[in-house]
Amino acid sequence: MTDRPYTDGDLRAEAARQHKNATEDPEFSGIGEQMEGHKIPSRGDFQWDQLGDHDFDTAMRAIDDLLSDAADVSEWAINLGADQLEPHAHALDLGDRRVRVHFAFAPDMSDDDRNDLISQFAAFMTYGLT
Repeated sequence: MTDRPYTDGDLRAEAARQHKNATEDPEFSGIGEQMEGHKIPSRGDFQWDQLGDHDFDTAMRAIDDLLSDAADVSEWAINLGADQLEPHAHALDLGDRRVRVHFAFAPDMSDDDRNDLISQFAAFMTYGLT
């Protein structure tokens, strides 16, 4: 029993609430400011602020829409960090994008083991869904 007047669950819940608040409703001008000096991933060294005014504004509005529509995964993010897990870039779509499975692993798990587990899970789910 701990002497604290709160639980680890209470800490995680408050952190998730604050994480969500930090990501909600960003200022539109702040989106553009954060884009400045950053590369467009598909364009090599070309940066967002090198776009013409119209294209930059269009991109800012699209990013604002994506941020507004983003799922609240604050609780998951806090729990992954608290459990010292790292999100993996690979995700599986099942049932024509009706289900998406994301993976997180312990930092000491090898890339081969991660990929093997994902492959086994995908095979199991494919077999189970047919």
